[in-house]
Amino acid sequence: MRVPPPTTISRQAQALLRDAPEIVARSMELAAIQERRKASAAFYVPDNLTLALGLGVTLNEEMIAGVRTQVVTPANVVGNSAILYFFGGGYVQGSPDEDLAITARLAHLTKRKVYAPYYRLAPEHPFPQGLEDGFTVYTALAAHYGAFALTVAGESAGGGLGLSLLLKVAEKPAKAALMSPWSDLSKTGDTLSTLVGNDPWLHYELTLEPAARAYASGRELTSPEVSPLYADFPANFPKTLITTGTRDLFLSDCARLSTKMRAAGIDCELRVWEGMWHVFEFEANLPEADLSLTEIARFIL
Repeated sequence: MRVPPPTTISRQAQALLRDAPEIVARSMELAAIQERRKASAAFYVPDNLTLALGLGVTLNEEMIAGVRTQVVTPANVVGNSAILYFFGGGYVQGSPDEDLAITARLAHLTKRKVYAPYYRLAPEHPFPQGLEDGFTVYTALAAHYGAFALTVAGESAGGGLGLSLLLKVAEKPAKAALMSPWSDLSKTGDTLSTLVGNDPWLHYELTLEPAARAYASGRELTSPEVSPLYADFPANFPKTLITTGTRDLFLSDCARLSTKMRAAGIDCELRVWEGMWHVFEFEANLPEADLSLTEIARFIL
């Protein structure tokens, strides 16, 4: 049952919650996934390109150590630092072009280049192939900028991929900024059940579990390999900011992740936004998204 929007959030947010389409089951047949990928790109990319143009950022593509990567360059680059960003989409869809609503604004606000790899997606390329692409690009950027001059960022599955990458690399970046990271592919967190009908985009059985199993490719969903929440976090893990909302189906997973990281001695801050849903920062015309991205940019700086 759809839960009515609260009156404590912006009018734009209330309207989005009211008008969100019904969540339906998603087939993991390759043909169905390919159709969803095309439809999603057709819906989001034109407006995102207009947004990027309006902000004065430049978009280019580079092959970084063999991995196709979108480079988002602000009008005036300041300093010699950069952001490595991973897009979301449940490991089965999405692209840097569809996440320009976030990356273009982060580049504009931070005056830093944002590198967004087109990492490989399941089911054609299950774990660990997408992570391998991320590791390859990170290694090249760390050699160019120096690891400590980098920030690793990402949303949803991209946040989970970023976590897995940060656990893997020996030389850590300075910071990590994660928006509603998918850190646990299993249905363990409390809000995966208690917030059903509150998050306009996510439903575990209908949308998340099929994608999780396609990505994990036979591995246990609680394996630290695919669910970094269950990994051991080293004390030298970078300073981390996690954002979520009171309607985010991943709220409890974000809470569990931040608690675990702080227990390991990591400087980690969890910011929970009233009435917001999974990766609300994705919405270009949402006041709360602008505020959160401004805070994320300040954190990065």
